[in-house]
Amino acid sequence: MEGVVTIGVSFVAAFVLPDYPATTRWLSDEEKAFAAWRLLVDVNEADELRATTIWQGVKLALLDYRLYIFVLFTHLSILSMTFQYFFPSIVQTLGYDKLITLLLTVPGTSRTHCSSLTAKKRGSIVTDAVLPAWFATFIVAVFVNWTAAHYNDRSIHIFCLMILATAGNVIATASTSTGARFFAMFLMPVGAVSTYTLVVGWVANSFPRPLVKRSAVIAIANMIGNTASIYGSYMYDEKTGPQYVPGGSANAVISFLVAVLAIVLRYIHKWENKKLERADREAIEEDGEVARDGPVGFRYIY
Repeated sequence: MEGVVTIGVSFVAAFVLPDYPATTRWLSDEEKAFAAWRLLVDVNEADELRATTIWQGVKLALLDYRLYIFVLFTHLSILSMTFQYFFPSIVQTLGYDKLITLLLTVPGTSRTHCSSLTAKKRGSIVTDAVLPAWFATFIVAVFVNWTAAHYNDRSIHIFCLMILATAGNVIATASTSTGARFFAMFLMPVGAVSTYTLVVGWVANSFPRPLVKRSAVIAIANMIGNTASIYGSYMYDEKTGPQYVPGGSANAVISFLVAVLAIVLRYIHKWENKKLERADREAIEEDGEVARDGPVGFRYIY
């Protein structure tokens, strides 16, 4: 049902959403100029309006070896979040019935309502822990996106977050202690979900021009990345409860691989930046100025 609505909205969005600042009808000339300037500051290259077809953009994307690394990166990042589908199953191992378990895993559930439901068993300990886990995830996601942008860093942020997610999966799998599992339920979403918000932006920032190439890369990365949800939903078999060792262990390994890939991409972008620096130096030596055809001063974020 949700997918049908999304597909319907996509057809409308294709005609409603603007392509470039210069072709946005509802912006004034001054606003168009300011938006173009922000794009220039972002990648040190003016907005591109020259004719480049969608298929040329797809070809450029497929010829860039980094696309395949980012596709794998996005896919594993989404796969590391599949624990969300089975949060109710994990919470149910704490001894609550199905209704209360489902209420306790909904971020918007009323604290008072849940507390009254659980008062006869263990008080409001689950409500006080599970619901704030999602609120903590929201706060951390906003904070890490701000610091990542401020310090021009993606890889170290992602590495640290995914180590937290790895630890959360290990704790949830290795222990049946209520306290330990509550703690793990904070670490898993704080690490994995916050990471994905950084991954989405990093993909777009890593393929700035031409715009059709960036669009193709974002589409391909999201299309293949989201296929993780197809088989990821089978990771937590009910028969393996209450610890869900196969699913939890797999998710721990996947989370760690995301952390490793972030460091790999860090060094790949460092290497690419050195190539850009050499090209700039050669252009200066030959022409006395940086070549105008390339992204003058552009450097990949890592």
